Order: sequence, then structure tokens, then C-alpha cells
Amino acid sequence: MQKPMETRLGQYIKVFTAGEPFKAFIPPPLPPNPPVSLGGIETLYEKACQALGRLDGLLVSLPDTNLFLYMYVRKEAVLSSQIEGTQSSFSDLLLYESKEVPGVPLDDVEEVSQYVAAMNYGIQRIKDGFPLSLRLLREIHGILMSSGRGSEKQPGEFRRSQNWIGGTRPGNALFVPPPPEQMMVCLDNLEKFLHDESVSALIKAAISHVQFETIHPFLDGNGRLGRLLIPFILMVDGILSVPGLYLSLHFKKNRPEYYRHLQEVREHGAWESWLEFFLTGVIESALQGSETIQQIIALFNVDQAKIETLKRAKTSALTLYHYLQKHPIISAKQASLELGLSFPTITATLNHLEILGIVEEATGKQRDRLYVYQRYLQILQTET
Repeated sequence: MQKPMETRLGQYIKVFTAGEPFKAFIPPPLPPNPPVSLGGIETLYEKACQALGRLDGLLVSLPDTNLFLYMYVRKEAVLSSQIEGTQSSFSDLLLYESKEVPGVPLDDVEEVSQYVAAMNYGIQRIKDGFPLSLRLLREIHGILMSSGRGSEKQPGEFRRSQNWIGGTRPGNALFVPPPPEQMMVCLDNLEKFLHDESVSALIKAAISHVQFETIHPFLDGNGRLGRLLIPFILMVDGILSVPGLYLSLHFKKNRPEYYRHLQEVREHGAWESWLEFFLTGVIESALQGSETIQQIIALFNVDQAKIETLKRAKTSALTLYHYLQKHPIISAKQASLELGLSFPTITATLNHLEILGIVEEATGKQRDRLYVYQRYLQILQTET
């Protein structure tokens, strides 16, 4: 007679590729059976819910929620891409978006930029009422992998061949996901689970992330898309008004532990240990997000008060200052073009902001100067 705990376990099946046998893993259907128990981590779960509630309260109280989302999306893109090995920093991404030259290979920063585009696309589709579904995941993946590295690996299409994690081939890999012919059954079950209203959003996000990474349905980009799935679930299920929680920093700082938990779920059905790790990350990330929001609001209040002391230059200074909030690294030429103000006006206004201590000139050159909203940038690029 099968033990109840064994119903949480998937199975390895023997597969042959080019005459070489290997074992591929087929995860069990969701939800886990027996159900996950919050008995030992109930306090942690409650703290995570409280931290998310506080974060969402701060998000909706912001004068411009889109501004926070604009920058936080970019921070998450940098961190998530760094897990995949890119060297791009927050500043590199902003330089690239300002049509300036980043300090790392272009492929790295282009990869991060595509992540931003994919995330923004998903957010808009969900806001427009499109369901979180396999179709939406394919659409987001198509944008994520539309150019740069991995763009030749079937963007927006579920894989039709075997992939693997670690090693040079399936035969010596660390982990081999389901073969394509079994994969769609797993994905259909995952899609049904995404709409299971009997499971709390936080637990659903934690479980769905592991299942997605285990299925590994694309030839490339699975890690980034699997991390995006977490805030999207919380947004769809109404826990967050906007997807302002991102766990990439927690996963990056605890990478060996993260991968160990994924494997222990696969091999031992250890969902409770994974949930403890996940909820700890939710608490840390939500608190950090709340602190970031408060620091940004305080900085903006102080600097706006400084600008209010200007006389004739106040109007143009406020216009440029609001532009700086979305573009903390700027050139006078780019700002002039985008704001429709003359180059001399922008140059004079930047001089005012520099005297007030709001921006710093970063190049030391007489021409092609770059100005940085340094204190704002320091807040945004913490841990990146």
C-alpha cells in the first residue's frame, strides 16, 4: 500500500537521446497531496501577510505609484538577470535607456532591458483583465527573449526538445525536466492550479514557482519567467494592487539554499521547508520595499522644498526634476529633446540643481556631460 507522503513525489522515467539513456523527472500534479501544512510556520505566514499588506498600503498611498513601479521593475530586472550571469548594473541599464554607453557588454544590458519590457507587458495585460494563463506566459516569454542572447531559442514557444540543467548533455546533467511529450500535461495542471481559489495567493505563488522551474517549459529564460510569476500571482489574486514585491534579491543572496530547496521538493516532497524559505524572503523583500518607498518619499520632499526656493527658474526646475525621477542619469541634450525645452534652458536649470545639491556632474568633461541624481540612485541600486 502506498504511503500518503509518497503521493507528493514525482517519478523519474528513462529516456533515450542519441542512444544515451538518462532519467527525466515528471513532477506530481498540484496541489500537493497531502496538502501543505502551515502548522510549524503559521507565525511566519502571518508576518508575511502583514508585511505585504503594509507594502501595498504604502504603494497605493504614493502620489505616483507608476513612478515607484517604473524604477522597482528595473531593479528587479537587474537582480533577476544577474542570477543568470549578466554583469549589468542598475546604472548600466539607465545609461542604455538614455542612449548612453553602458560599462558592460551590450548583450548583458540588452537582456535586462528585455526583462523590463516583458514585465511591463505582463503587468498591462493583467490590468486589462487578461487571465494568468499558459498563453500569457508564452506572450511574456516572447518579449523576454525577442532579441539578444537566447533569441534563437524559440521565443514565445514551449520547447519541442529536451532541455536540462547543469552538465553538457542530459546524460550528465544535474537535473532533467519532463520530456516534451509529458510536459504539456504538467503545464495544463499548473494552469488549473493558478486559478484554484481554495489556495491562498501566497502559498499558490510559492508552489507555482517551484512547479514552473521543475517543468522548465522553455529552452531558455525559465528562471527569469518563473520569478516573474510570483508577483503576477499576487497581483491577480488581489494581494498587491501592483506587482511591487520581487524576490530575486533573496534568491540571489541565498542561491545555494534556493536550489537545494527546489531539489528537496522534487526528491522528498519537502514543501514545508520550501515555504519557510519562501516566506522569509517575502518578509525581507516586503520590508525592504516599504523602506525604499519611505526613503524615496522623504528624499523627494526635501529636494522639492529646495526647488521651491528658486524664483524665475522654479518652473523649469520642477519640470526637469520630475523628469529626473524617471531618469536619474541624464544628458542635457537628451533632456532637451524629450522635454521640449531649449538646450540653454536645460543647461541653466541643471546648474541650479547642481548648486542645490540635487544632481552631480559625473564626467568632468566640458562636452557630453552626464548628470546624476546620486542620492536617489543610491537608494534604487541598493544590493544591485
